[in-house]
Amino acid sequence: MGKVVRSRKIWIGIGLFLLGVLIPLWLKPQLLRLDQLLQTMDHRTDGNALMIDAFLTVSINTIITTPQFLSVVMLGDGMADVFNRPALKTIVPLVAVPLAYVIVNVMTPLNYSFGATDIFLWLTIVVMQQLSKQKLNMGMKLLVFSQLIFGVAWLNQVPFLTQYGFGRGSLSIKVKQAAIQLGFGRVLALYANVLFFIFVASALTLWIYLILYMEKWSISQDLHRAQLEAHESRSGREVLHLVHDLKTPLATVEGLVSLMEIRWPDPKMQEYCQTIYGSIQAMSRMVSEILYEDRKNWCELKELIDYIRASRLSGTNLLVDIELEEEPHPIIYINKIRLTRAIINLIDNALDATREQDNGRVVLRAKTLPDAVILEVEDNGHGILANDVKKIWKTGYSTKNHPGVGLAFVRQVAEGHEGSVNIKSEVGQGTKVWITLPLGESQ
Repeated sequence: MGKVVRSRKIWIGIGLFLLGVLIPLWLKPQLLRLDQLLQTMDHRTDGNALMIDAFLTVSINTIITTPQFLSVVMLGDGMADVFNRPALKTIVPLVAVPLAYVIVNVMTPLNYSFGATDIFLWLTIVVMQQLSKQKLNMGMKLLVFSQLIFGVAWLNQVPFLTQYGFGRGSLSIKVKQAAIQLGFGRVLALYANVLFFIFVASALTLWIYLILYMEKWSISQDLHRAQLEAHESRSGREVLHLVHDLKTPLATVEGLVSLMEIRWPDPKMQEYCQTIYGSIQAMSRMVSEILYEDRKNWCELKELIDYIRASRLSGTNLLVDIELEEEPHPIIYINKIRLTRAIINLIDNALDATREQDNGRVVLRAKTLPDAVILEVEDNGHGILANDVKKIWKTGYSTKNHPGVGLAFVRQVAEGHEGSVNIKSEVGQGTKVWITLPLGESQ
């Protein structure tokens, strides 16, 4: 039930459905002076008035029908996504469209008939939905379906199609009867058929163009992500070569320190040499962790937090609250360099989200569980849209104004430690991202 409540498509569908039901109460023939035009034709032959009547009738039907059909499309998509039942994309429109007509006819004295036009529209939209494979957004669907509905609605004005279920609503019947009485039946049929073909052809052309455009855009996005991955890979190889080359000067420094230790047996000099040895060994471990993703060492949780603080916040005026439990601190088996980069990535995102807020707050929190350690970054920034949350793990996707690797690297690091990463975000409330790392025998 919670998924239904949180589904944006379902709520949009419900809103459009209510709009389609309530429009007939406001958009009455008297408002458009349609009744007055019909009375005018009873007294004199007026082809212009007839065409205006037909146009207004089609417009009324289009304005009423468009939100109804869009609503069932959104409801069907939303229900199919929530319950993972693709068949609901067909079942929901099949039930909801006739229901809308029943409600409208109960609420208004006019007879809006559910007939062959609506069945034709429903079948066409279902086929278009299936072929488009959800590549069109709401605005694109509105452009296409409104033209399609306006074009198909002209079939209601063709007198000889009445017997086949087209145009049995009270307004359409009045217009066709007046046309036949005035001897304009064939003229009305000709105009209606021409307009039907023009608008339906226009809708189909626009639909095909938008699908091709979205496919091209999708391909360009995939290409862009591939280019980013290639660039990152190339940059990564260059860094690895550079880091690998650091081993040579480190070995040279270590040899020179060894000679200094032998040459000058002074206790103070011996102490300095041991300090240098310790630094060289620490740097050597860091080089190994950078060069080899699977290279891990035991590290105390507090040491990791201190290293993150020194790597990201030292020498800056950026404030990040750090919440670390008291002793004892667990010892975790990690690649400290890569895990630090992942946490810094999360901190940078959180700082960006709170940059324009006076009361912006970013918290780095470490929690210890019986079998796991949780590293959590939380902010009270602008939050992330539900649709974006599903995309942020993709390489190349970014909610900022510039491309990036997103959170793909963070997930890669978490999974490389046999852990996981999760996110919880609400627009206007903030975002929380946490990495869960195993403890104990699972390490």
